[in-house]
Formats: sequence, structure tokens, C-alpha cells
Amino acid sequence: MAFGDALNESYPAVAESVPLARRALTAVAARAGAGGDRLDEIRLAVSEALSNAVVHAYRNGKPGRIHITAAVAPGELWVLIGDDGRGMHAWNDSEGLGIGLSLISGLSDDFAIVTRASGGVEVQMRFDLSKANVRPLTINHEGRAVRQPRRLDFASRL
Repeated sequence: MAFGDALNESYPAVAESVPLARRALTAVAARAGAGGDRLDEIRLAVSEALSNAVVHAYRNGKPGRIHITAAVAPGELWVLIGDDGRGMHAWNDSEGLGIGLSLISGLSDDFAIVTRASGGVEVQMRFDLSKANVRPLTINHEGRAVRQPRRLDFASRL
């Protein structure tokens, strides 16, 4: 995928759609130049966003759709994952760990959640494709994704 290319797809908001959409977005990222740890970070972030849309956007058996867009700009990948569901509210009926949005925030270079005109939610993520040797993430006790500090290898300099 070259600068200016874009992917626009829509999937039913069911669990079976998550791996399909994730594969499509991962393929876009790979064609745009993402690899190694960076590709893994993109895969995990979009998986979290897709799963959130499936689990939280539509309730009580109401059918819905997940909308994905990926666009390549010079040196970066933009991913938008949206729904037409019930919007973002402080629900207390989730069985999840509650760390998905923090994880997405830690994995992406820019991240926003906006209300769509349709009443649903859109998760916007930007990934810098020039990053290499990305430090691994850990999840702290507050559910936030944090980068592990780099360890200097002084022995290799001898």
C-alpha cells in the first residue's frame, strides 16, 4: 500500500468479524512498511478496538456493523474503527478487564475517541511506521500500558 492508498470495509459486529478485520488491517500495515514489533503493536491495538466495538457498541441482540478505514500517509498509518451503536458511556456491566483503551493508547502514537454523527463511536489511531526496535509494553497495576525502560548492554561494548 503506497501513500494515498486507503482501505474501507464494513463487517457485522460479531466476534467472528474481529479476526477478519484484523487480518485486513494487518495486511495494510505490512504493505505500508510495518514489520516486526511495530506490526505486532498495530495488530494488537486494532484487535482491541475491534473487540471493543463488538462487545460494547450494540446490546440486547441488536445487529450492527463495524466500519474500518486505513490510510497511508508519508511514514505513518492511520486507522479508524467505528460503529453506529449506543455511544460511549460509563457502563458498569462489562466483564472485561477495562484496560483496552489504555493498551491502545500505549501502542499507538496518537489516539482519539470521537462521537460519530450516527451516534456511535470512532477510535482513531496513528502509527509511526519509521519506528524500529520498539520497546515492549507492560501493563501496570492501574491498567495502563507503559514502555519498559531500555536496558543498556555494556558487555557488548567491550
